[in-house]
Amino acid sequence: MKRAVITGIGAITPIGNNVEDFWQNLINGKSGASLITRFDASRHKTKFACEVKDFDPLNFFEKQEVRKIDLFSQYAIAATDECIKDSGIDLSACDLNKFGVIIATGIGGIQTFEEEIFNFSVNDSVPRFSPFFITKMISNIAAGHISIKYGFHGISYTVSSACASSNNAISNALDIIRTGRANVVIAGGAEASVTQSAIGGFNSMKALSTLNESPETASRPFDKSRDGFVAGEGAGILMIEELEHALARGAKIYCELAGYGAASDAYHVAATHPEGLGAILAMNSALADSGLTPDEVSYINAHATSTPVGDISECRAIEKVFGSFADKITISATKSMTGHLLGAAGAVESIACVKSVLHNLIPPTINLTEVDPEINPNLNFTIGEACKKEVNVAINNTFGFGGHTSTTVFKKYSH
Repeated sequence: MKRAVITGIGAITPIGNNVEDFWQNLINGKSGASLITRFDASRHKTKFACEVKDFDPLNFFEKQEVRKIDLFSQYAIAATDECIKDSGIDLSACDLNKFGVIIATGIGGIQTFEEEIFNFSVNDSVPRFSPFFITKMISNIAAGHISIKYGFHGISYTVSSACASSNNAISNALDIIRTGRANVVIAGGAEASVTQSAIGGFNSMKALSTLNESPETASRPFDKSRDGFVAGEGAGILMIEELEHALARGAKIYCELAGYGAASDAYHVAATHPEGLGAILAMNSALADSGLTPDEVSYINAHATSTPVGDISECRAIEKVFGSFADKITISATKSMTGHLLGAAGAVESIACVKSVLHNLIPPTINLTEVDPEINPNLNFTIGEACKKEVNVAINNTFGFGGHTSTTVFKKYSH
């Protein structure tokens, strides 16, 4: 079975529009939450989010292209641009028939859909839609744009499994590399759902925090006073490359993508299983697939959205899987800074894992002042400050509406 390594990364996030800015703000504990600027949120229960800031699409597209591409695809393409440049790959010397693209999203072009429907509903004359409506909105189109832009003729599609989407995309890429169907897969996720309908819909579910007086402290995973997640947006893209292909071109290797696990709670459309059944299955499967034992894991980037039930069930799952080693593993919730990027969360948090393995540095969990009494206080949540630690293995958990659970494993590369 072939091995897969990470040779390039790119990110557009609420705390940085490139990987280095994202990483520095992450380890420094900077919150990306602020009052919503994308639309007038005064009538909404939640008036804040983790928006991407100072993103200029004209840095990546011609002016006439911008109106043809939804924001979620713009984020995906921009992050891919950074990823490919970061990899140092010479595409002209590669067999592009063996380059794949898997870009995940939970919602897709909701901004386009919302704008077009609003325009349709208020138009008193003959109703018209933009000729770009469908090709901007459909979820698969980010992967399509990237394949077209670079001439990648290999496998190309989209994964949509709610908040587990981009972890599933990365897992799929690993299988494709292992079986020799591609030499390189560009994999990750993108989301741009800070919109009136998305915020309103999540509010109706009582899923979002309503701490409008202090947005920067609203995402508080594991905290006794947490009251819901903070919506985020952006994209994370990884170049997942077959090891021998990477070595042959002299690529820098960040780490190895060692394995994954996926399962289902099979419990509820929105709530996680109280005892973390799907999470337990995903983590156990990921360890088995990677050939690792619980004591070899250094760091868990927790799903930890800051919802009352979800954070507790994930902690219970971690205790069940890691047993006596659970309190020796360093855990952090980077959503405390980025908010919840939904279908892009897994990819952005995977980049955090990659950087942690590379730098032996674990980002903090911010806004955690009093651990929920339902959670084991002996678990190490990296409260407030980044932690220097030898990180040989990092795992990333993502869990989505519908009960989808996914865990990916990154470890230090050794030939």
